[in-house]
Amino acid sequence: MMSDNWSTKRLVTVFGGTGFLGRRIVCRLVEKGFNVRAVSRHPERVSGLFPADARTLEAVRADILDPASVALAVAGSQTVVNAVSLYVERGNRTFERVHVKAAADLAAASRNSSVEQFIQISGIGSDAKSESRYIRARGQGEHVVASTMPSIIIRPSVMIGPDDSFLTVLIRLIRLLPVYPLFGNGETRLQPVYVGDVAQAISVLIDRNEPIGSSIFEFGGPQVYTYEELVREIAGQLGVQIRPISIPFEIWSVLATIAEFLPAAPLTRIQIELMRHDNVTARDLPGMKELDIEPHGIREVIRAIEQADRQARHG
Repeated sequence: MMSDNWSTKRLVTVFGGTGFLGRRIVCRLVEKGFNVRAVSRHPERVSGLFPADARTLEAVRADILDPASVALAVAGSQTVVNAVSLYVERGNRTFERVHVKAAADLAAASRNSSVEQFIQISGIGSDAKSESRYIRARGQGEHVVASTMPSIIIRPSVMIGPDDSFLTVLIRLIRLLPVYPLFGNGETRLQPVYVGDVAQAISVLIDRNEPIGSSIFEFGGPQVYTYEELVREIAGQLGVQIRPISIPFEIWSVLATIAEFLPAAPLTRIQIELMRHDNVTARDLPGMKELDIEPHGIREVIRAIEQADRQARHG
């Protein structure tokens, strides 16, 4: 997939390059003319995700849990992006192993390869002292990366867009259920952000390549909703009448425990844990505004999801 005539721009290596956010980052960078190395355990997926004429794109097989393959994948890179995420633990793929140990190994390999810019994708609310193993691992991952080499930490709010696991599911359930179950009392505050806007923001940071030390950016959409307000907004956009009802988090946790045994885990305990906490950008941290990006609103994203669904049904 890579040609001998690469552009003069530097090489950016994206771990998790075929994932929900990672592949969007790859697309933005290719559009900007960067040489991009999309790293994943399944590089064969690259041909189905990106244009066939993406001459500056290279698909590489590597497992972030394998330090040897990680070292080979980062060799020659000027920028490395860690967009690997894990929401359900399976075997040795635990939150601590992926979000802490593997992130530290990747940062160390990048430092040893003289990588100039390291970007770690985390999430709003990450906290190294949290009682939640997932939230704690995310926070610890930020710490080990920043202590290994100067890094940019990216904390998006809940990301939405076609084929996401949040808004797309809400749309389908709202169309299906006349009585809609809320997480708790529905008062958790959310600031959903379009995944394409997050990818664009990251590509801007890479393009600037400013010589800065460790820093944190938080990315959110243009509006903050309570969960119930978000559900009602979506229903209004779809022209659907619903009646929200409160469901205690304890019941959701039991349901999620069972759901995690199903293929593709339609509901996870991590989703329930995250919904217990507000997911809103901090006022004292830079975000979309500082990068001159006007984020898309929920209505535009709903239209994009609906269009993608129509194309999938008829395509």
